[in-house]
Amino acid sequence: MSTTEIFPSEIDPPEALRRVGDGALLIDIREQHERALGMAEAALGIARAELEAEPGRWLPDPEAPVMLICARGSRSRAACANLRARGYARVCSVAGGTEAWLALGLPMTAADSDAGFYQRYARHLSVPEIGVAGQRRLQRARVLLVGAGGLGSPAGYYLAAAGVGHISVIDDDQVERSNLQRQILHTDARIGVAKTASAQIALAALNPDIDIVAVPQRLDRDNVDALVSAADVVVDGADNFAARYLLSDACVKHGKPLVYGAVHRFEGQASVFDAGRQRGTAPCYRCLFPEPPPAQFAPNCAEAGVLGVVPGVIGMIQATEAIKLLLDIGESLSGRLLQFDALTMRFRETRLKPDPDCTVCAPGRAFPGYIDYQAFCSG
Repeated sequence: MSTTEIFPSEIDPPEALRRVGDGALLIDIREQHERALGMAEAALGIARAELEAEPGRWLPDPEAPVMLICARGSRSRAACANLRARGYARVCSVAGGTEAWLALGLPMTAADSDAGFYQRYARHLSVPEIGVAGQRRLQRARVLLVGAGGLGSPAGYYLAAAGVGHISVIDDDQVERSNLQRQILHTDARIGVAKTASAQIALAALNPDIDIVAVPQRLDRDNVDALVSAADVVVDGADNFAARYLLSDACVKHGKPLVYGAVHRFEGQASVFDAGRQRGTAPCYRCLFPEPPPAQFAPNCAEAGVLGVVPGVIGMIQATEAIKLLLDIGESLSGRLLQFDALTMRFRETRLKPDPDCTVCAPGRAFPGYIDYQAFCSG
């Protein structure tokens, strides 16, 4: 009998188990997070990419009998063909993979103690730019979410879903029925409840493994330093200029990136202000808007109205930028203002430059202290 006949290209799980008993090597080529949920007993875990990159390291004898198993059989068939083309004549794939193995009641190893982690974030763990290390980084991260309203709702949901381990939510408002058209963290049953408490309920229900801290206060000079200094990234979901200027100045002072968002009727905009870490090369919010407009020219959502889905679009962009910053991947919106028009479904980008004479973020300039922004903006 030829070796090809002895080791056909594919065998079923019971035959694979029998051959393991005869001394054949069984290799589970799934990724680490997949194997953590349980493997065929006696299998050696080696990710497909690792095996194909250095087959000689793992299979020094090209004549040794080897079986490859994955989740359903497609990856192991492809890997088997690759190895056979490279001289490993006695390698084959296990038909149906681990799913078939488990369905037949064949012996499996116990799931890893972190099985819940691997299950919840499986789609993240499969992304090379994230992986286990990146997901653990998100798990350790701290985000300050200012506002649990139209922007804070989608941003908070996606940050929690992504596994950001510590989210502090500050808001001094209560849930009203008029909020529910856009503030999706809240429900009709929680009208009258503090928005931070409502947000805590919603986010904990989505992901009970993370820490949600409710801060039922207005952001002011007395609490901004402690809140901002403890965060890795700050997400601005505020609905007033006083909070935005205070937050921007604090982020410059403490060297924290600020993910900005704002909405008005059918339009929204987003950016990242990172002047605190990049003095002279990245702008702050004050570089874009040196001073707040007079109160009569700065209507809020209640006065001007907003299409309910627009905060959803901008809030999701903010969550995306926050996650990228936490993982240190991609290109952030720092130095760019992204503008969205829902009526035309168009995005437009404007380049932003730091103001060399900015009163807060100019290189070498000492922090000037906080202004009474509430009085300034309403005066």
